[in-house]
Amino acid sequence: MSLDTVEHAAETPDTEQPWKELGLKEDEYARIREILGRRPTGAELAMYSVMWSEHCSYKSSKVHLKQFGEKVPANDAMLVGIGENAGVVDVGQGYAVTFKVESHNHPSYIEPYQGAATGVGGIVRDILAMGARPVAVVDPLRFGAADHPDTRRVLPGVVAGIGGYGNCLGLPNIGGEVVFDACYQGNPLVNAGCIGVMKHEDIHLAQASGPGNKVILYGARTGGDGIGGVSVLASETFESTGPAKRPAVQVGDPFQEKLLIECTLEIFKEKLVAGIQDLGGAGLSCATSELASAGSGGMRVELDTVPLRDSSLSPEEILMSESQERMCAIVEPQHVDRFLEICEKWDVIATVIGEVTEGSQLEIFWHGEQIVDVPPRSVAHEGPTYHRPFARPSWQDALQADDAGRLARPANGAELREQVLKLVGSPNQASKSWITDQYDRFVQGNTVLAMPEDAGMVRIDEESNLGVAMATDGNGRYAKLDPYTGAQLALAESYRNVAATGAKPLAISDCLNFGSPEDPDVMWQFAEATRGLADGCLELGTPVTGGNVSLYNQTGETAIHPTPVVAVLGVIDDVTRRTPVAFAEEGQLLYLLGDTHEEFGGSAWSEVVHQHLGGLPPKVDLGREKLLGEILISASRDGMIDAAHDLSDGGLIQAVTESCLRGGKGARLVVPDSLDAFTFLFSESAGRAVVSVPRSEELRFNDMCGARGLPVTRIGVVDGDEIEVQGEFAIPLSELRTAHEGTLKDLFA
Repeated sequence: MSLDTVEHAAETPDTEQPWKELGLKEDEYARIREILGRRPTGAELAMYSVMWSEHCSYKSSKVHLKQFGEKVPANDAMLVGIGENAGVVDVGQGYAVTFKVESHNHPSYIEPYQGAATGVGGIVRDILAMGARPVAVVDPLRFGAADHPDTRRVLPGVVAGIGGYGNCLGLPNIGGEVVFDACYQGNPLVNAGCIGVMKHEDIHLAQASGPGNKVILYGARTGGDGIGGVSVLASETFESTGPAKRPAVQVGDPFQEKLLIECTLEIFKEKLVAGIQDLGGAGLSCATSELASAGSGGMRVELDTVPLRDSSLSPEEILMSESQERMCAIVEPQHVDRFLEICEKWDVIATVIGEVTEGSQLEIFWHGEQIVDVPPRSVAHEGPTYHRPFARPSWQDALQADDAGRLARPANGAELREQVLKLVGSPNQASKSWITDQYDRFVQGNTVLAMPEDAGMVRIDEESNLGVAMATDGNGRYAKLDPYTGAQLALAESYRNVAATGAKPLAISDCLNFGSPEDPDVMWQFAEATRGLADGCLELGTPVTGGNVSLYNQTGETAIHPTPVVAVLGVIDDVTRRTPVAFAEEGQLLYLLGDTHEEFGGSAWSEVVHQHLGGLPPKVDLGREKLLGEILISASRDGMIDAAHDLSDGGLIQAVTESCLRGGKGARLVVPDSLDAFTFLFSESAGRAVVSVPRSEELRFNDMCGARGLPVTRIGVVDGDEIEVQGEFAIPLSELRTAHEGTLKDLFA
């Protein structure tokens, strides 16, 4: 087949092209022809198809995402916001922290190990590209029913991929979640997050400026793995029958990535780059077009100079390949030799593949023949924008009317006891140690808190003990009942988890996982969730620094629950004053902060005991969440509390069980006069936490809560080797531990 050059394309306007097979719509293909004034070449068509995909262009979501920039003002901490590889915030003492969460959902269903591993690799390179040293990763995960045979195929592979890649990089895995629900059966969610640290002056941006500057591709060779990968996968639903677009999943090499990290950090240290971009989704198509679009001129690339693993790759395939462990740098001519010298030292392949030009076009050549001549902005930043129709689903009212209040409640203490054991041993509430023990949580020696703590925390300065904390949270059951409230509950829980450790929440990243945007029901869920998240961030003062949208998460006509996952990053001046979840000192007093109401819609109790989903989720009071956070941070800093645990899935009894088992100490609880035992134990009212207070601090702690107007109730004492709810039941910690810790091991070991 002869090469399809720009000249040939201009001379053959009627040549049929596989635009539909590449995921483009007819009007999108027509728009490309209009931009170019001719039909695109095969290489240009490949570039537009991946860059205008849902994953890369956000064409269905950006009309809603703009609220994050328009509605939520940047706070004093924000240094880099939406639009770059990752957001950056100021954490004091001259340090900046960059963080982001992304998805690798569809690849992880096809090939669990490599899909998850390359998800970790991709997010780490996003953080690296900002100029930061990656210091920790997190992994929010969602799988199908825990006892389903396919979950036993997917989960162990995903966990092994995350652990294998992250452990080899020497990055501690400090947080995340694992949730099981049948709605994720054919479409698990593998979200990955990373935190990086740098000094303010080390921030790098993705732009190609300065005519004559060289374009250097460095890292792994380009292969045929992942051609069109996430960009096509994330634009297609998984049909239960018929062909699906499932290109080969990328293959990761963590040892190559480790070399790439150290090589890049040395290059940064010597200030050798003018702009940099990692190669992730859409590969070279993305890196070249985005760098040129964000710069001040054009770019010329000699594609035949790209180092290949497979010599048979066509130009289109090279442009679409998503081979891992690759970066693209813009380097001034006088720095090129030193750049290449450092790459050689680290055994990293580096090749000058082009240069920045005076013009305004992205031009790509293949053995001297021009195969691409496009305005880079039209590829990278001016893709289609869809105002998808959306409407409240016809079934939403009936779902909300099916209130959990009608469900049978335990009639006596014996039934309460039975249901507590059932709850804490259920897959979603059980210990995740079988999974987290496969991750290295303490490598590098700076991990202060890690799973199963409320938030992960790492020290970033060994002299001052400055640190950062991050939590990720999301509840698809809540969001199914009410996506606006569900998104705010995810934000509130993540915010609360960070505050519970003693860290001050600063900013958020998000990963918005939804079904097909072509379904008005799903699009309504997305519109409501983004509106809820933007309104919530405005009230809490936590700007959105960036994130990810993952659509088409469904099998056939069945979409997943709307699952907005929210990552909150916080800062703590002194990590030695952090607050753990463990009740470790006998005789300390237990206090419940916040108000408890009869709120069971979407609750763990209704799911575990009755397999029910209906009603309304708990109400959100973000003003109360902010106050609670301030109290938890102040109490931690001033030594008034020794342990704190937020209340969320499973309510008070779940939190107390986890804190008791973590510290190896029991608790005696007294039901307040204002509540019945069932509501006291199982309600999932938001804006609450349980804390242990040394007796010497009781007066000071109560005075602080009273002065600030936060409801506080003494509910018991740390004592013994069982959890006793006075007048109702007692369960030895040994029995709780057996129920809580054996579930996942029995299912997956």
